[in-house]
Amino acid sequence: MNDSIKSKIPLLFLLSISISWGFYYQSDSWLNDYGHANFEWLFLLDALLVLPIVCFMCVKNNKQAILKAVVLVCLAIWVASYIIPEQNKLLLNYLESGRYLVMAAILALEIAAVMTVYFSIKVAIGKDEDPDISIDTAVKRYLGDTVLAQVFSFETRMWTFAFFAKRIKAGSFNGRQHFTYHQKDGAKSNLLGFIFLIALEVPLMHLFLHYVWSPLGANIITLLTLASLVFFVAEYRAVSRRPVSLVGNELVIRYGLYHSFIIPLNNIANIQLHDEYVARAQHIKRYNYSGNPNVKIELKVPQDAVESAFIGLDNPGQFISTIANSIDSAS
Repeated sequence: MNDSIKSKIPLLFLLSISISWGFYYQSDSWLNDYGHANFEWLFLLDALLVLPIVCFMCVKNNKQAILKAVVLVCLAIWVASYIIPEQNKLLLNYLESGRYLVMAAILALEIAAVMTVYFSIKVAIGKDEDPDISIDTAVKRYLGDTVLAQVFSFETRMWTFAFFAKRIKAGSFNGRQHFTYHQKDGAKSNLLGFIFLIALEVPLMHLFLHYVWSPLGANIITLLTLASLVFFVAEYRAVSRRPVSLVGNELVIRYGLYHSFIIPLNNIANIQLHDEYVARAQHIKRYNYSGNPNVKIELKVPQDAVESAFIGLDNPGQFISTIANSIDSAS
């Protein structure tokens, strides 16, 4: 079974026992002797014993398995506090208080890990190393090659460009030749326009929601809007610094903040100019901010189900001729 699928089994197991035991405790039927057999140990046996075992069976890395088991057990105790009737809680009353101490300890460890990653990246950027490699290496050192690591890498890249963009140059990225895309159809100017619109909208929308709807709702919407503002600021700063590059015998497509898409040159079946609209599809990768993408790349063998990539570049003609010459030289 695929490791990414196996890693989701503990959470699915927690969901299944929460739903099934929740139905058991809340029902008034022969299943629980009409409320007389709502013993807390029935759920706690699955939550405190079986769930950790499932975590160690499905997660290869022991450190990640322990962390996942602790987090899911704490979550299971939180679920138990709602599904188990108050009159049947004995051990659970002690577990509920201890849960907060465990979560506080985990939070402290995670903050320490985040700070360690931050300083690792800061040192790497100071040495003029490839920022993408610096971020991925620092994150994977603590989280491994997991989906969580990919999410955290994206978040780290966003905050890095939001606050340290001036220390990053296009030449800092690996590659013997770089290609830009921030000037195509005013892509960078359009992002700046979005930033101004969001910044102007925040105070007005907050006041409107505060008085018309709910102060709490206004605060939540404002925080989400500010998060989107940080993303657009980081994206604005990344588009002119994070290039599409030719690295060895590979084409590395970096576009804004998103994860790189790497295409081996020997897997490119055709590369040509393009000027039509491209609809979203599972087998297509689109890298373009405004207008239509001007380069189409067809793959010989699909990569992650992707058969074609469409890119919007500042100088598509030069890009196509460079890639075509590199393919001829490599073959």
